[in-house]
Amino acid sequence: MDFLSSMPGWFMYVIAGVIGAILGSFANVCIWRMPRGESIIRPGSHCPLCDHKLGFLENIPILSFIFLGGRCRKCRGRISFRYPLVELIAIAVSLFTWWYFKGPISYLVYFCLFLMPLFIASAIDLGHYILPDSITIPGIFVGIAVHTLLDGQGEYLSHAVDSLLGIAVGGGALYIVALVYEKIKKAEGLGGGDVKLIAMLGAFFGWRAALLILLMSSILGSIVGLFMVLAFRKGMKYAIPFGPFLALAGIVYLFAGERIIQWYLGLFF
Repeated sequence: MDFLSSMPGWFMYVIAGVIGAILGSFANVCIWRMPRGESIIRPGSHCPLCDHKLGFLENIPILSFIFLGGRCRKCRGRISFRYPLVELIAIAVSLFTWWYFKGPISYLVYFCLFLMPLFIASAIDLGHYILPDSITIPGIFVGIAVHTLLDGQGEYLSHAVDSLLGIAVGGGALYIVALVYEKIKKAEGLGGGDVKLIAMLGAFFGWRAALLILLMSSILGSIVGLFMVLAFRKGMKYAIPFGPFLALAGIVYLFAGERIIQWYLGLFF
């Protein structure tokens, strides 16, 4: 990876942009197929309306959408604007992640194995109220490995224990909240997917981070929920998926968590 670090700065941003576009295109496949129980590998990319198999020139992120005028080349059915939007967001996140880490290993690990899975899971949760186990459960094991090996820097055992505690504290705390809510309200408030997602975040960052992420996501969820009630006259029982708030809080922690903790402690010391 040293040869990548020696490349000109602008070149690495180009590489990061290309990686973001490719993974953004792959994210579109996952967002569409996972909730439907379809394979994300086979068949290849095709029009969901007429099953037309997309050629290379029809499968270029963003550019194909522009050149095709947002329509399938064969049946002329409309292509959802979600596709280029997801790709643009992925490119922006990729560029920001490279700018933040400026190191190929940390960039690739956190963008490919943390940020993109969170983005895919959040998009699926928003559309279908599902957090796929195929993202959260492998993410827990990836999180343990990343927190132990990448963040450990020689203190591997303590970071491994911290990661396991993050799983237990994050997942356990949210499970208890969900259990109490269900007992009181006689209805499910949080799904098992939310518990697995916070367990994944705890695995990546440890138990202290898991508590902060739970706090931040609860505040964000409360603000958005109150806004929905006031602005759109939704009832207090209007279902809002909690997964995207957990994911957003996890992303905030990745880029600013330590500064938030230092700021908070600075209020008292």
